[in-house]
Amino acid sequence: MQTGILTIWAGAFLVICGLLFTAAKALGRGRLSEARSLPAQDGQTLEPRARSSGFQLSANWPGLALIGLGALLLLTGAFV
Repeated sequence: MQTGILTIWAGAFLVICGLLFTAAKALGRGRLSEARSLPAQDGQTLEPRARSSGFQLSANWPGLALIGLGALLLLTGAFV
């Protein structure tokens, strides 16, 4: 019983660490959209002109691996 609880806590910790890692990577790349330098126009929306840097699998694979491992531990702990 005790090992199941520890496995669930370890899984939750790894999932949270993975989420924080991927968020830190995205925020560390700088602004997600460019500031507009044009004067205000009619019908101006909140959408950025250019695409953001987006989600890069090559940069975020460690975070995704932590999330996957944490999910596996959560499932394992639930059935132990």
